[in-house]
Amino acid sequence: MLTGKEAPGAGVRLSFHGAAQAVTGSCYALETSEAHILIDCGLFQGSKTEKELNYRPFPFSPASFDAVLLTHAHIDHSGLLPKLTKDGFGGPIFATPATIDLCSVMLPDSGHIQEMEVAQLNRRNSRRGLPAVQPIYDAAQAGLTITQFRPVSIGVWTPIARGVKARYWNAGHLLGSASIELEVDTHTDKPLRLLFSGDIGPAHKLLQPGPTAPKDLDYVICESTYGDVDRQETSPERRLEILENEVDGAAKAGGALLIPSFAVERTQELLVDLVQLMASGRVPNAPIFVDSPLATRASAVFEKHAGDIGNGEALRQAFRSPQVRFTESVEQSKAIARIRGFHVVIAASGMCEAGRIRHHLKEWLWREAATILFVGFQAQGTLGRILLDGASRVRLMGEEVQVRARIRSVDLYSGHADGPELAAWLAARGRISGAVFLTHGETHAIDGLKQRLLRAKADLRVLTPALDSAFTLGGEAFRQIEGPARLAPDSAGQRDWHNELSNLILDIDDAVAQAADERARKQIIRRLRNALELDGGGTAHQG
Repeated sequence: MLTGKEAPGAGVRLSFHGAAQAVTGSCYALETSEAHILIDCGLFQGSKTEKELNYRPFPFSPASFDAVLLTHAHIDHSGLLPKLTKDGFGGPIFATPATIDLCSVMLPDSGHIQEMEVAQLNRRNSRRGLPAVQPIYDAAQAGLTITQFRPVSIGVWTPIARGVKARYWNAGHLLGSASIELEVDTHTDKPLRLLFSGDIGPAHKLLQPGPTAPKDLDYVICESTYGDVDRQETSPERRLEILENEVDGAAKAGGALLIPSFAVERTQELLVDLVQLMASGRVPNAPIFVDSPLATRASAVFEKHAGDIGNGEALRQAFRSPQVRFTESVEQSKAIARIRGFHVVIAASGMCEAGRIRHHLKEWLWREAATILFVGFQAQGTLGRILLDGASRVRLMGEEVQVRARIRSVDLYSGHADGPELAAWLAARGRISGAVFLTHGETHAIDGLKQRLLRAKADLRVLTPALDSAFTLGGEAFRQIEGPARLAPDSAGQRDWHNELSNLILDIDDAVAQAADERARKQIIRRLRNALELDGGGTAHQG
């Protein structure tokens, strides 16, 4: 533990501008007297309260940073880079070659989605007499951002800015993903050594090897997405058995098997296993629609790098299977809705917050023949989490939809290590002289991992930073710096007012529908209006 004058790194400041007591929006700032570095710059996802942060100004000056270090391409780590460059950042963005290839398709796709969603919102706002809004960035800006990327090789020290160098280590999470080691010159005989975990992959990852990283660090910033979870031990064959049971159940139900999936890696892993199960006769043959233009383009990147990943040949074979059909156009996507009987649709987004999966859910969620299979993390406040938590009805694309489909979940394709694996990864780092910062997790996951770590090593300093908190590292005063936060500490990673409003609207609809007669319905409406007037939120009208 750092104490007194033995501690290196006086004057180094570390700030947490995302993924702090929440899962998304990864963004950390490291500042010295000579250099300003940003590690990741991701989109906030989850509740509308969190997503609204994407539209606000950054809590720092983008132009003041010398460089960005990107751990991997997932949009909650990379998705605000175009906004960063739009707002004045002109430096290099360092990433592995595979990450650059993935970002080259993912960031323009993100910009295109924002353009479409804002155009739809503005049409609604125009009808309501509300002002138009602007997208966070567009596809063109995302394309310009790609020109600022610079490739780095795994395991090679790279000068980043004055007094700072970085070395990338395979994180085992995603094609191109990395943990990033930093050495900061402290003008003493000992540099300050930090490690940013990025997202750490689990054991038995289909397409990725296990994670690696250095030892004997001063500070480790570690993800904790599944920090309180102990998964059952699994194997490739056990994973296939469990998926076989889910697919077989969906086939017997006789309708669509909808799999909300992240377009990058999760989709490709599912294709390998689904094609293997069908080719071996373990489940009925059926068309597998990959209804995501992003997944189609990302799959081309995976095929390009197939020689560098595990099971690359199986991945190539899956892409060429006659069962697999990639859909690009809106017309092709709409045509899928006309299909009845058993078929598989894999579509983004993985948390059901946007994309084509919402249209498929609207078509099938109310049908008993349908099966919805979740294969990844669902953040609080997202439609995916609401369905997984057992909602009997939801509001979807402005309409109330009953949930009659079978809702299933398997935690076999997660890109994240569980609690024991994270603890083992940290233990393998050897002595951590300063502190471990736990990020990228909901409160229960962070607390679970913290207790797990302290049981193993009681004198380890484990810190759980809040959004926009900052710390001085080393020197005579290792301390937290107080400052304004964009969200209250209890707001991140939680259901918000919009979730509560959606539930209230559904409850009001039920109460009015179940009222005995016209008079009873008017009484309900009158009481609601009076409540609004008493609260100062509206004006009472005669019923």
